[in-house]
Amino acid sequence: MAADEANGLFGVLPEHVAAAERQGGRPRLRRAERGQVELRALSLDDLVPAEHRVRLVWAFAEGLDLASLYDAIRSVEGGPGHPRADPRVLTALWLYATVEGVGSARKLARLCEEHVAFQWLCGGVSVNHKTLADFRVGHGPLLERLLVDGFAALLAAGVARLDRAAQDGMRVRASAGAASYRRRSTLERLRGEAAAEVARLAREVEADPGAADRRERAAQVRAAADREARVAAALAAAETLEASRTARAGRERKRGRDRSGDGSGAPGGGGKAGARTGARTGPEAQEARASTTDPEARVMKMADGGWRPAYNAQIVSDTATGLVVGIAVETTGSDMGQLRPMSDALEVAYGQRPREHLVDGGFAKLDDIDALAGKGVAVYAPPPTPRTGRDPHAALPGDPPAIAEWRRRMGSDHAKAIYKQRAATAELVNAQARNRGLVRLLVRGVEKVKAVLLWHALAHNMARLWSLAPT
Repeated sequence: MAADEANGLFGVLPEHVAAAERQGGRPRLRRAERGQVELRALSLDDLVPAEHRVRLVWAFAEGLDLASLYDAIRSVEGGPGHPRADPRVLTALWLYATVEGVGSARKLARLCEEHVAFQWLCGGVSVNHKTLADFRVGHGPLLERLLVDGFAALLAAGVARLDRAAQDGMRVRASAGAASYRRRSTLERLRGEAAAEVARLAREVEADPGAADRRERAAQVRAAADREARVAAALAAAETLEASRTARAGRERKRGRDRSGDGSGAPGGGGKAGARTGARTGPEAQEARASTTDPEARVMKMADGGWRPAYNAQIVSDTATGLVVGIAVETTGSDMGQLRPMSDALEVAYGQRPREHLVDGGFAKLDDIDALAGKGVAVYAPPPTPRTGRDPHAALPGDPPAIAEWRRRMGSDHAKAIYKQRAATAELVNAQARNRGLVRLLVRGVEKVKAVLLWHALAHNMARLWSLAPT
């Protein structure tokens, strides 16, 4: 009686039905229903958590002085012209993209359509990859001013002092292949062929009566003219390299004659000086080559020991705060001779030089160390290890006082403790740039490469300020 009442009250219990369904029934599932129309009372701001770092990026972008970008916009209220995308939105997009390791304008444009954080930055402003790409490389001077002004403000506030700076060079793979390098004679032939092709296509455009064909031919003319310009630029670069190589060979021959004349070389004027003044063999004896893809890129020795087209990115940072204070782009694979130009640039930018400049042994050019000592800058760089058993920290007979002092200084425990800060600062900045995608460049030319490096420097300083904010 009680069982019958229970069945009437509760029906058939689930555990009783499960056994029947397992013998041939379909499983109960929560299936996707993408055609269901829903009304959600949400905004973009509701989709991004309050602690998301994209909000910090926007706060940083809001504090930047972008007046020059707004002044350049010709489309104004009450006048003709299509509204432009807000430069502050584009700036924030590239800062956040750099932090996230995105270096492609096409990928960034896709993220602006698919990723909530990038959509939040856009705030409904539509962007395309062409607008993003042009904005990234088209405002190098402004980016450099923002970098300098930001650190100068910290100097004025007493947060930073620029007493000690660390500099390091980083080879970044260029957007050019090894097969694009041609010798000067080949470049001269290619330039003639490109000029003839441009002239032929121009004649066809004039003679073709079809409008559609004319547009197609005009596009071909523009492509051929672009190739002609790139070949001409590569030829000019090859001629510059040959002139530089000839001048360097002349200086080495003169140095060899001076050494043999004053008796400082090996007996009879031989030794290393004689070897340097001899005829060049190997790659040095060949014609200079330049790339038709990126004429300003040079083949450099990379960190893995290989030789590839690259640019030499010089980055100097403040050891106290870890902030980047200056950058430069060089087309030489060696760091030798890059110390004094960077110190001069810092004085121009901030009105002062670092009192202590930390670099690795590749920067240790004696002329630079001597010149900076005269300006009150103490260079911390390891002296070269001699081939004999001589103490590398002992002064040599012909050393100027500043060089002798540098050698003795680097042998002290105090200097060695200071020098350790170079790796903790400069190499850390380089490693973070690598982690953010600065492995291979997607742009060509020194100016565009420098703009990309400036974006990385600004993004690095922005992230560092997040850490420095509590202090």
